Amino acid sequence: MCVIVFTKVTGQAQKVPGQLKDDSCVCKINSSIWTFPAARFLEVTTQVQTCENNLDEFHNKVSTQNVDLPKMKATLKNLTARLKRFEYLQTSGLYNALHLQQLNQELQKIHLAIRETYIHNPQKAQNLLDELSQAKSDVEKMYKDDTFNLETMKKRLRNLNNRVQTSRTIANDFRSSCHQRIMTNISSPIVTKLNSVSKSYISGAWGQDASLTSKQLYWEHCLVSGHKHGNTIRIYNSYEDFMGNKNYKDEPIAASYSDKNAVQGSGTILYDNTVFYQCYSKAEICSFNITTKTTKRINLDGAGIDNKFPFCYYSCRDWTDIDLEADQDAVWVIYATDENHGNIVLSRLDPVELNITHTWKTHLFKRSVTSTFMVCGVLYATRYVNTYQEEVFYAFDTLTGQEINTLSVPFEKVAAGIANLNYNPADQKLYLYNDAYLLAYDTFF
Repeated sequence: MCVIVFTKVTGQAQKVPGQLKDDSCVCKINSSIWTFPAARFLEVTTQVQTCENNLDEFHNKVSTQNVDLPKMKATLKNLTARLKRFEYLQTSGLYNALHLQQLNQELQKIHLAIRETYIHNPQKAQNLLDELSQAKSDVEKMYKDDTFNLETMKKRLRNLNNRVQTSRTIANDFRSSCHQRIMTNISSPIVTKLNSVSKSYISGAWGQDASLTSKQLYWEHCLVSGHKHGNTIRIYNSYEDFMGNKNYKDEPIAASYSDKNAVQGSGTILYDNTVFYQCYSKAEICSFNITTKTTKRINLDGAGIDNKFPFCYYSCRDWTDIDLEADQDAVWVIYATDENHGNIVLSRLDPVELNITHTWKTHLFKRSVTSTFMVCGVLYATRYVNTYQEEVFYAFDTLTGQEINTLSVPFEKVAAGIANLNYNPADQKLYLYNDAYLLAYDTFF
């Protein structure tokens, strides 16, 4: 019998008994004691690599923060320094005084409007002046008591101003033909066709000349520059020509898509052979007379453009900040302003002189609707129901200044997006530009 001594990897000695054979010591050895722990080594290696990656990531974050923190500190210091000089506004009450000064200026404007509007109706003027006087007293009381409820006061003044605007001089035939009527139903589409250019042109407008005295001209306007700009309008002399895409004439509105007189957005309308639209990259309204080839423009004070206040609801439709609509004897412009908190502002335009005759401020947030149209001095708004259905849910009556948001007049469509919706008083139809498709509907009151 013999003994063989082995040394393990751990450094420990192990004796293994054996048998002498031919001057050699022969024994059985369990080789597992020398097996390399590959699986364990791989696991440890992975953990080490993970630790290294985490350390590298942490190091990068620390490095980035070391760069950004001084910048943030400098920015905050700069802001603090810039705001320091305005501390007195709060401590001295001047901040509130500035708001009151703005309210007083608005009161003065309304006072002048009342004097101009009711020059031949002193009794009605006096009633409104009494209400205005009460508002002035409330403003003075707010200043004296240092108690401010600016939003409530602004709402009162907005309602008072709308009433004055409603009563300003409007042609008699407008009022007699537009007595109070509310839309009750919209038919299924009576016209459904693809636009005459391409299915890829998903934004634009179409319809019939909205003037009651104009020739029956059908028109089509597609935005061809990134669904944003256009410079031509396609004119058809008859319904048959329009449906057959024949005998049309492309009238140039501007020399190019980037010309100062080019069209921006899909809020275009044709009224009395004149195209009304938003001017290229400006908060301005342009009118292009097709006969005389002349262009006029007017500034739209405070109007949001470049997707600041587009139509939205389900998803926003780019370049729909300004919407032009037409009625019996006027063109209407629908937009939103910061001053009215992004709510819709409605202005009535003289289509010949291209000046604003009246302006109303609504409580309807413009981004909460998909489209608007005008019927007999009533502003209607729609909202998305699903891909194939829309709903008229809101109306604002310029004659009374009243708003209704409980309407439910559904109508069909063939695609989700709405680029333009306009009402034509000549044939009492709605015209919809629905993601490259052109639809028309009968309306009922």
